[in-house]
Amino acid sequence: MPRKPQPARFDGALVIDKPQGKTSHDMVDAVRHLAGFRQVGHLGTLDPLATGVLVLLLGRATRFVQFYTGRRKRYTAGYRFGFATDTYDSEGQAQGSDNPPVLDRATLEKFANERVGLFAQMPPIYSAKKIHGRPAYELARKNLPVELKPVEVEVFEYRLVEIEGAVARFVIECSSGTYIRSLAYEMGEKLGCGAHLTEISRTAVGEFSLEQALKLEELAEAARNGKFESCIIKLEHLLPNFPSITVLPVVEKRVRHGSKFTITPSQLQPGRTEPPPGATTQLDSGEPKPPRLRVFNQQQKLIAIAEAVVPRTYQPTVVFDPLP
Repeated sequence: MPRKPQPARFDGALVIDKPQGKTSHDMVDAVRHLAGFRQVGHLGTLDPLATGVLVLLLGRATRFVQFYTGRRKRYTAGYRFGFATDTYDSEGQAQGSDNPPVLDRATLEKFANERVGLFAQMPPIYSAKKIHGRPAYELARKNLPVELKPVEVEVFEYRLVEIEGAVARFVIECSSGTYIRSLAYEMGEKLGCGAHLTEISRTAVGEFSLEQALKLEELAEAARNGKFESCIIKLEHLLPNFPSITVLPVVEKRVRHGSKFTITPSQLQPGRTEPPPGATTQLDSGEPKPPRLRVFNQQQKLIAIAEAVVPRTYQPTVVFDPLP
């Protein structure tokens, strides 16, 4: 009996420009359909209201999820002043009448600057934060008590771009876990008129930017023309902030078996960007070390991600078997 043809294998990342009204899972399902296989995951969700950068990992790249936690994110966001909502965004129920103020640039810039840095932020009750294993929004929708705790977040940039009537637009760069909805609600509280998030676009996550992003229609067109694979950022180009090393065949064999290996400082190629905040660690000897290392073979194929266990000695933690 003839064997059924296997679906094509794709390993790497896709940067999607998510449209408003679609969930992140809708995008995953659509890409699974276009790719013809199910091994697709995402690096952090976007609310249906939001547009912009949604990063999907395909095939063996799904093993990289652990390395992308905590990456900075960048947004453009519009706050509508005049009333707050229960969800802190335009999809919620208004909390009071609409009293749009005359917005003053200097005042908004002052409030924004006060939030640059580390601070404890209270997540919205309509959020995916878990309470005894249940998302907070499930409890809120049933009018059950929602007890959330403040979470430490960091804002690196909070810049007013323009004011248009009752809407002010900002550029915000922040740590993972920051709720832009909460920033909007808080600014409305400070002004005394209420505010909610009315528009938001994620323009960057870590090394991935909106300039790289494809609309779903563009990806579908590429798939119809047999060019789906050309849209994928290959494994070898992911995690560019990790230093890299190219090893000889004898070391490659050790790496593929998960054995420790030793390097010399001259072999290290520095990463292209700085590691995420808090990623660099210190060895007992006081010698700083890169937390992780990309390991390439002589054919410049990524074969592993390794971590330093003592100075210049690394242990493979993710190993890729050679493709058949």
